[in-house]
Amino acid sequence: MPQPSSDDVTQLLRAWSSGDQTAFDKLLPLVYQELHLRAQRYMANERSGHTLQTTALVNEVYLRLVDTPRQNWQNRSHFFAVCAQLMRRILVDFARSRNYQKRGGGAQRLPLDEALTVCNESPTQIIAVDEALKNLAAVDHRKSRVVELRFFGGLTVEETAEVMKISPETVMRDWKMAKSWLLREISGDSAHGA
Repeated sequence: MPQPSSDDVTQLLRAWSSGDQTAFDKLLPLVYQELHLRAQRYMANERSGHTLQTTALVNEVYLRLVDTPRQNWQNRSHFFAVCAQLMRRILVDFARSRNYQKRGGGAQRLPLDEALTVCNESPTQIIAVDEALKNLAAVDHRKSRVVELRFFGGLTVEETAEVMKISPETVMRDWKMAKSWLLREISGDSAHGA
């Protein structure tokens, strides 16, 4: 099946935004494969034996999209950015449900590179990354959003720049600074200034 053009997807997204439910029905087959690939890339970093499968993650994203009120979709990149947020929420919720501990309780401190491979060991690592991202958002929302789009959404630098309406250079600068900040936050190293 040929890859749908970005314009085709954007056109369907805008029609769906206007209330055309048939546009969503036509959109799903066009974006499903890419959503599945993004979810598969993300789930490949999960611990072996993870009970949430790639297809289940994509299906949960679909269900949440259907239940969302009308969204003013800008373009294909905006759509995948929203899907990235949904995947993050689903995985964090799933990790919390499996954790059986109070929020943040028992969360392990670990190096950012290890944390960003997301949860080879336990759900507490996903929660630790999520908490660190929430803390970053309180300090600098844009940098937090860059991490969410690039890491959880699998968006490229260019796609992230398009969604956020900033330059690719700014995305790279924010990405680098956010990784450094998150490393300090997750490792508990407060000796370095933020």
